[in-house]
Parts: sequence; C-alpha cells; structure tokens
Amino acid sequence: MVSQSQFTLFQSRLRYALQSCLVISLLIATPSLYAASVIASLNKDVVTENSLVQLTLRADFSDTGNGPELSPLQKDFEILGKSQNSQFSFNLGTTKALNFWVVSLMPKSVGTLEIPPIKIGEHQSQAIKLQVKSAPQLLDDNGNPPVIMKLQASEVEPYLQQQVILSVKLYTSVALQNANRSVPAQPNLVIERLIDDQMNYETINGTQYQVITREYLSFPQRSGPMTIPPQSVQAMINTSSGRKLIKVQSEPLNLQVLPIPASYTADSWLPSEAVTISTKLSAATDAPRVGDTLMWDINVRAKGSLPEQIPTLDFNSTRQYKLYPQPPKFSNQKTAIGVTGEQNIQVEVVPTAEGELVLPNIDIAYWDTKTRQIAHASAATKGIVIAALPTGQATASKPNIDTSPLPAQPSSTAPISLVKKPESEKQQIQNEEKAIPLTSQQQENLPLSFRDWLIYALLTVASLLLLAGLYKRFKKSETELSAEAHVPTLQEFAPLSTPDEASAFKILIQCCQQNQLSELRSNLLEWARHRWGDQEIRTLDDIKRLTSVQVTQLLMEAELMMYSKNPMHQWQGNPLADALEEYSSGQAKPSQASQLKALYPNF
Repeated sequence: MVSQSQFTLFQSRLRYALQSCLVISLLIATPSLYAASVIASLNKDVVTENSLVQLTLRADFSDTGNGPELSPLQKDFEILGKSQNSQFSFNLGTTKALNFWVVSLMPKSVGTLEIPPIKIGEHQSQAIKLQVKSAPQLLDDNGNPPVIMKLQASEVEPYLQQQVILSVKLYTSVALQNANRSVPAQPNLVIERLIDDQMNYETINGTQYQVITREYLSFPQRSGPMTIPPQSVQAMINTSSGRKLIKVQSEPLNLQVLPIPASYTADSWLPSEAVTISTKLSAATDAPRVGDTLMWDINVRAKGSLPEQIPTLDFNSTRQYKLYPQPPKFSNQKTAIGVTGEQNIQVEVVPTAEGELVLPNIDIAYWDTKTRQIAHASAATKGIVIAALPTGQATASKPNIDTSPLPAQPSSTAPISLVKKPESEKQQIQNEEKAIPLTSQQQENLPLSFRDWLIYALLTVASLLLLAGLYKRFKKSETELSAEAHVPTLQEFAPLSTPDEASAFKILIQCCQQNQLSELRSNLLEWARHRWGDQEIRTLDDIKRLTSVQVTQLLMEAELMMYSKNPMHQWQGNPLADALEEYSSGQAKPSQASQLKALYPNF
C-alpha cells in the first residue's frame, strides 16, 4: 500500500509538471497573441497651446507596408517631424519584430482633441484624447512680448494699379531658431519683393528690439475693399523653462482700392507720382541734307509705375520727314521708396524737305497720385536745319580762267570742248587772243593736223560709249526701282479668313471667353480689318486708338501677359469679351464697371 506521504509527494510533482506545461504553452502562444497589434501612446495627456507633443506608434509585426498613415492627423495637428526604429527579439526559437515611430505634433487649436486611429499595414491603433490648454502670453520683465509682427502699407486708399509698398516688420528681443515667415498673398494684388531686408534697432517700453523690415512692391488689380491676411512667424526660442515653439502673427491689413476717376479722360490709365520726358535729335554730320538719317532719342520715366504701364507713343510721318520707330526698351530702378519705370525709344528720322526740321512735342497724360488729379508731362525737341540736295553739276576749273557756272549746255554727242560756244563766250576768247600775242611756233601750228583729228575722233567715240553706258545703267536702275516699288498689300500678304465682320466678331468673343491668349492677336486683327479696313489697321495699337479706354486697357494687359514668364493659361479673357461687346453694342454692363484683370500677373 502507498503511504500518505508518498501520495502527497506524487500530487506535488504532478502539479509542478502541469504548471510547467502551462507556462511553456503560454510562452509559445505569446508571439501569436501580440503579433497583430498597433499601440499608440502620447508622452503627455495635457499640453499648453503652441507646445509640442510626441506620438509613439508601436507595431508588433514585420509587414508594415509604407509605415503609418498620418494624414488623419492633419486636421487638428501640424506634423513637425517623424523618426523610426526597429527591434528584434528571439525566444524559444521564434523571432519577434517590433517597429516604432515617433511623430512630433503641435495642436492647431485649444480644447479636447482626438488622435484618430492610425493605420499601419492591415491594422490600426486605438483613438487617444489630448487636452490642450491656453498658454499664458510670454512677457519679459517690462511686460513686453519677445516677438512682435506688424504689417503696414504706404497707401491704404490707392487707385487701381497704383504702387503700394507693403512693409512686414519683425520685432525680436530674443534669438529665433528655425524661423519660418509667411509671405503676403492676395488674389487681386500683384506682389513682388522690392529690396533686401533692412535691419535696425528700436526700444519699446524699455525693451530693445531688433527690427527686420521686409518690403514688397504691390499693384491692386481690382477696385473696392481688399484684405491682406495676417503675416505670421513660427520659430523656436529659449525660455526659462526650456525651448519653446512660438507662433506670432500680425493684424490683417484692409485696403480700399479706388477706381479710375471719371475726370480722367486720357486713353491709357497711368497712375504715377511723377512722369518726366527728355528728347534729343542728333545727326551724323554737322550739315545734314535731305535724305540723311537722323536719330531721335526719347526717354520716359514714371515714378511709382512699371515700364509696361507707360502708354505707347504714336509716331506719324509728314511731308517734311519720315519716322521709323524702333521697339522700346524697358528698364526699372528699385529703391526703398518704390520703383521707377523707364522706356527708351529710338526713332530714325529721314527729312524730305529743306529748312528747319521741327518734330512734334511728346505729351503723356497721367494721374498724379499725390495731388489726385490729371497731369501732363511734355517735352519739345530742338530742331535742326536741313540743307537741300545739290541741284547742278560742278564744272572743271583751271587757273586764271573764269570759274563761274556755265549756262545750260545744248544737246550734242560731241565732247564738251567741241560744242559751239555762245557768242558772248566766243567774244571773250577773241579778246583774250588779242591781249596775248601768239608766238611764231603757235602761229605755225594753228591748222589742225591729221594727228589732231585722230585724237578728236577717239575722244568722240569714247564719249559716245560713256553716254551709252550711262543710259543703260539709268534704265536698269529705273526698272529695279519700279519692281521694288510694288509692295504687297495687307490683303495680298494676309488675306481675311472670315466672310464678314459679324463672323469675325463671334470668333473673337469665343476666343476671349475660352481664354485662348495665343489666338487673341490674329482674331483681333481679323475683326478690326473687317470693321475699319486695311488702310486703318496695321497693328494692335491701331485698335487701341479706335476703341474705348476700357478695351485699350485690357488689350495692354493681354499684351503684357503674352510677354511675361507666366503660362498663358492664367489669362482670363471674359473682361475683354464684355468690354468688346459693350463697345460694339454701345450698351454698358454695370456689373463690369471698374473691374480690370491683373496687369502684371507675376514677376
């Protein structure tokens, strides 16, 4: 029989064996239990505004695909960084992979925010709550904030397309690390950097600030109220409690853009602080004659305007001169007070009549943005006396012989020396012969010998050949001139492709409404030639001259878009289509008043 002690020992050993089997089973099953989980955790459950929080994601499996899908976080958080590491463990012949991601987040608002489930591979984590409290304002010992941002404008009530200088000032009393500044942007405002940043120091309420001023050149493209969003800066600073991420922004800036005044009657709209014109007419020689080429240099400067805003000058020839203008050259000068646009134009002048050559005055109307009234800039060009072309042929002269011009010679094929002289000249020669006695040798040689007659015959033949050559050359030049005189007409060079004005106008409007800037020029010329004829229409400038101010302005804007560096698809042609329909029908559309598209889309 088994004793009681032996039975108790057997039970204890059996229990130990069962426990060992259970532990081994759990160890074997553990990898399979935790292999398909994603665990999310935060280093803080409560944070203050503008503070960083770290989200840690753990995946207990190797097939993680492209990693965690973080796009759901962008609704309430700014993702500032992400790092990854992996761990491997071995247990009882099995391998366990652990993947970790640490994501730096900054809350966008105050309150209770939720970290949504984050998907990794085929699995996702659980949602987590985060409490965000309002952060107390950072102030120094003088009660001043360490960073201040200000947005200012040189003019809060500018006119349409008038220069406005935007100044963004950043005041800092502490060192900024990894600073990220915003850039002013507004859909109806053309903006570009003016000059490099300017730095100075300023003391406010006992705190000394370093002030960095960044200036932008802007031109409003629509009239009416306009708001420029606040400008912001985001950076890391060192505080007594450690490094802290701050975000500071300015107040928004409101502009009231004024339309083109009704009192402005000029064809081209030019808002400027001042316009100056200088001209000079120069000749290659000291005594220019009819047919010589002179150079007329014209320089136009507009303060507070871009060179493309300066209107195109018209040059018309007269019976006294012919004008051949060259394409203008654009340039601008930028300073802290703004931009000055400059146009340099060279015109070749060919005088066609003698006397003093007087060119017309150059006059440009513009809107003075300081006095807020229409003004004119003009310049007169100093004239030059033009000499006539030579009208007679010079005669050969000999010493001690009368060099006065000879009278008109009768037609003869003989050399000039054999032409019968007039009675007055014959009498003069006889008088000279009487005054000078002949020597005996001269008297003996007076009769003409065979040698003399041979020389005269040869001279006669040479003269005939010379006259025949000159006549042939003259006829050839006359034939070439007549051939060159035929210049193909515009209709011969570029025939019209539409049957009438209505068809051409319909195609033009469709081109504008479909924003087809590349086809605009040809369609405009097609319609204009139907309407006014080939004698009036040569270029787009002729269309500007014959249409309304609004059409002219929009055409100028479209031309500038053609030659800009921006894609043509940014051009919006609906305003031009409306303006053309208003001009053609004579009925205004109130909804389009004072609405001009961007003159300079981008720089």
